[in-house]
Amino acid sequence: MDEPTTRPKLRHLAIVSRDPEKLAEFYSSVFAMELFHRDPDGSCFLSDGYLSLALIKHQLDGDTPVGFNHFGFHIEDTAATSEALVAAGTPKPAERFTNRPFAEYRAMDPEGNWFDLSEHGFGGPRPPSDSTGS
Repeated sequence: MDEPTTRPKLRHLAIVSRDPEKLAEFYSSVFAMELFHRDPDGSCFLSDGYLSLALIKHQLDGDTPVGFNHFGFHIEDTAATSEALVAAGTPKPAERFTNRPFAEYRAMDPEGNWFDLSEHGFGGPRPPSDSTGS
């Protein structure tokens, strides 16, 4: 079997936070991450120039726990990736209906860990060698 031209890239991590602003300040000051987007709900999105870090505002009325939430892959072909996931025994990725412009699909690995799939990327500063999107 031939190797894909471009391997999917892990480009996004998401953490649910009680205080995204405070956590964004921490990652900015300690690791020089750049804040590139802020949602109206207070969620903050940072980048180190390669990986984006979503600090999602915890909703008190929700059942999503604080802490690690999901990760995301930048992919070239959603249809081919979806076929590979289904062939591996996981559910077909679901389209994400959200006002956030970052990922188009949500999928799950065999143990139930969520991850995003995006052809257009996750935003933020682009790595110097990446001219096709992040």
